[in-house]
Amino acid sequence: MAPIKTSDLNILSAAPLVAPRELKRETPINEAQARTIAESRAVIRSIIRREDPRLLAIVGPCSIHDRKAAIEYAERLARLHREFSDRIYLIMRVYFEKPRTVLGWRGLITDPHLDGSYDIPHGLRVAREILLDIASLRLPAGSEMLDPIVPQYIDDLVSWASIGARTTESQIHREMASGLSMPVGFKNGTDGSYGGAVNALKSSAGSHSFIGIDQNGKTCVLRTRGNPDGHIISRGGASRPNYNAEDIDEAVALLREAALKPAILVDCSHGNSRKKHVNQEAVLDRVVAQCAKPDSPIIGFMIESNLFEGNQRIPSDLDRLAYGVSITDECVGWETTERMLRYAYENGRRGG
Repeated sequence: MAPIKTSDLNILSAAPLVAPRELKRETPINEAQARTIAESRAVIRSIIRREDPRLLAIVGPCSIHDRKAAIEYAERLARLHREFSDRIYLIMRVYFEKPRTVLGWRGLITDPHLDGSYDIPHGLRVAREILLDIASLRLPAGSEMLDPIVPQYIDDLVSWASIGARTTESQIHREMASGLSMPVGFKNGTDGSYGGAVNALKSSAGSHSFIGIDQNGKTCVLRTRGNPDGHIISRGGASRPNYNAEDIDEAVALLREAALKPAILVDCSHGNSRKKHVNQEAVLDRVVAQCAKPDSPIIGFMIESNLFEGNQRIPSDLDRLAYGVSITDECVGWETTERMLRYAYENGRRGG
């Protein structure tokens, strides 16, 4: 009689994945790139701790799906990074993983060919190559950390990380954040509430032990030091935005009640813009006005931006995919992006 099978009943296949150490050996970081990462992390920490008066700006596509367009965007942003560096510290938003409410394209790492083939080994390699190209421009990169295994493959190239609204309350992601090597922003919940993000900040600042993989790809118990460099990302909710002064005051009160120093970065997109790219500029105007006030708890802002405005569906014929246009959330185009950043530079809190 055949034994009764009780495991892997819904697993279709299992394929080995290259170890993080091996992929890093094949796509290595050089000394100049490493210096860019290390120096940018130090600046970001100083801004979060209010030791550096500059504003932090996370700017870039909702998601990366095209290496050529990503690098063209990075080259443009690198120019502004140098021009505005005395008042605004620019970081390129380089998101490779997309959480989905139900189903949909899950990002370049998971599905790099945009066709449902899920060539994850290729996705990890391309992600590293894009981050290396951006670091070569001396431009810091920020990315959302979604799958808890992925940081072992790319975290040496990321200067700032975010934990999304859907995962901020996840214990796994709080544990992961406690071991990340860069500062981390936690988004408020999709309902607009701040409680989960405040709890995540406290949790991730502490030491944790959890199951993960090491650089050789072996399953192990990871014990973390705790990450003290966290902040809130105020992204609005399904029923209301939360970038106005009273909303920021609410977040500050909760942070102080939890004995945490207020540090809030406002997302001009998502719930705050009602997911309409044309609203991001008005949100930034309100945020900049608050930043200009003495002792503002706002450390910066995020803009979802691409070479061209709007968004598009992934067509069945990929040759019809428009260049430089988002395939996830709507983004402002480059002309609007530059105008918004110049406005923030001229009207926000002055840097050192």
